[in-house]
Amino acid sequence: MDNWVKDSSDNIDTVAMTMPPRAPLSMRVQDLSACPEDNPSRMSEHAFGWRVALFVPALIATLLLVSGMHGWLAEMGMTGLEWVLLTLIGITFIWVTLSVSTVGVAIAGLLARETAQTRRRSEVVPMDVALLVPIYNEVPCDVFGNATAMLDDLARRGSPHRYTLFVLSDTRDDMIAEDELRAFAALEASAPAGFAVHYRRRETNSDKKVGNLVDWITGWGAAYEAMLVLDADSLMTGRAIDRLADELSVDPRAGLIQTFPMLIGAETVFARLQQFSNIAYGWLLAEGLANWARSEGNYWGHNAIIRTKAFAASAGLPYLQGRRGKAELILSHDFVEAGLLRRAGWCVRFLPRVTGSFEETPGTLIDYVLRDQRWCRGNLQHLRLLRTAGLHPVSRYHLFHGAVSYLLSPAWFFLLVVWALLGVDSETNVVRYFNETNPLFPDWPPEMSHIDSAVFLIIMYAMLLTPKMVGAGIIALHPKATRVYGGRGAFLMAFVVEIILSIAYAPILMIQQTRAVLRALLGRSDAWVAQSRHARAYPLGTLVRFHWAETTLGLLLLSGLAAGLVSYWLIPIVVSLCLAVPLSALSAVPLSRSLPGGLRMQSPNTIREPAIVARARVERSRLRDLLNASRFPAE
Repeated sequence: MDNWVKDSSDNIDTVAMTMPPRAPLSMRVQDLSACPEDNPSRMSEHAFGWRVALFVPALIATLLLVSGMHGWLAEMGMTGLEWVLLTLIGITFIWVTLSVSTVGVAIAGLLARETAQTRRRSEVVPMDVALLVPIYNEVPCDVFGNATAMLDDLARRGSPHRYTLFVLSDTRDDMIAEDELRAFAALEASAPAGFAVHYRRRETNSDKKVGNLVDWITGWGAAYEAMLVLDADSLMTGRAIDRLADELSVDPRAGLIQTFPMLIGAETVFARLQQFSNIAYGWLLAEGLANWARSEGNYWGHNAIIRTKAFAASAGLPYLQGRRGKAELILSHDFVEAGLLRRAGWCVRFLPRVTGSFEETPGTLIDYVLRDQRWCRGNLQHLRLLRTAGLHPVSRYHLFHGAVSYLLSPAWFFLLVVWALLGVDSETNVVRYFNETNPLFPDWPPEMSHIDSAVFLIIMYAMLLTPKMVGAGIIALHPKATRVYGGRGAFLMAFVVEIILSIAYAPILMIQQTRAVLRALLGRSDAWVAQSRHARAYPLGTLVRFHWAETTLGLLLLSGLAAGLVSYWLIPIVVSLCLAVPLSALSAVPLSRSLPGGLRMQSPNTIREPAIVARARVERSRLRDLLNASRFPAE
């Protein structure tokens, strides 16, 4: 521990690091209003046909639906509210059909037998690769336990590349920082021969994760040709890390290569719901995205390898001008960085078939929503970045899609509520009352009924569930595929349970995202806090305070149902909102091993735990015992 560099303050943990000699790399802040000199507007090879297959069917299906709805609504003349509703139907439906088109593109790719290219070791040029783990008030035994497992797995492979691990701490809590130092000392003592490990804690954590990475690039980035960025909960096998490094080394045009992380560590109802969905259906959407995005892929901030000098030269983020002229940090920076890399001529690739890339998921509904709220404001910033000069059209689409993924919730909310109100054929219909006093509300044709509304809802649900049903169908038809889920019966049961729970939680998430959008538009920011990575049951008072809006709205709609003011097809949504508190409590319940595998939504990662996950769990436990012993020494 003699090589620790500390400041002169009494508290030695204010800033501490053990780092190699500095190798500064200049990182230029980009001008978003001017195109770079080498701006590649050309389309990726073989991409045009795949993009036609994605967008054209979605546009045709949406135009057909909107045209049919217009013909029906226009029988008695179109009002302003009807045009608003028609617009909302088009906006929401096209994003649903794009998901279905993505599945179609994926299946077309599979039928065309597009295979992942395997690089021969003779083609690979050895590189110096930095493994970067940015952390902020995380559980040290988890972070360093994962790091130990990854280094050990890499050591067994005999890779041609040279790997160095950096834990880049932005921790503000002094007690956590002390544990980080102890955990790092244990990691340093057990690191395999030939693998250097380093730790740095910043004195001030300016610009959050962006500033953390920029600090490393401008201080030590010149010594490493590539950096593999990990999250605090990331876990990757040595083979997956090597695959990414091999691909980057043999593709001189590649600036960033992203994997498809699989979810692990799911023990609660909500976490297992996310995990099963990720593994059973996510692979199909990932295949479709890889087929049509090609060299204009996206970046999700972790489990990706990046060419260091390319990133430094083209992805430096400026501040945005916020309210009252105040400088504003770009929050969802990963999408933007991918777009800037592509703008500078670098390919951004997505390799969904690189297995062995893992991450964790929030264990409860509340933890998921809290993470989602942090992402919402950043994704809405993307709307202001759409005018960035020189961006590739697909990069603009990724930015727009990131924002729309949140804006769809208020759009769905408004659309569903108005359709529910206007879809009631009753003399007590609240809209009939407003019709007499406000010409904005349309005089709906007499054939508008419960059945018409239900048909529209069925169409929407069918489209929303199509990607899941196709993914499940492909697995169910192959006995070898269902075997890793515990058999066909267990898989189909898990599929049904996942669908039911997803439908139950969807209205709650819609309201929570609508609230997040409103908060973001009003400029209300949330504090930067560490993500909760360990599920815990929240007390009843917390649940009630957190879900009061959904519960209140559900009770109001329930009263409307009882009075005949709201269409009965809204019943599933009303029930979900009324039960927001118990459903949230259910999300944190650990799944008992005594339950049948289907009810536990078993998947390959739960039935047969990956070796790297088991090793990380052992290392986490070992470090936890070590830290507890150092904190509470025996007398």
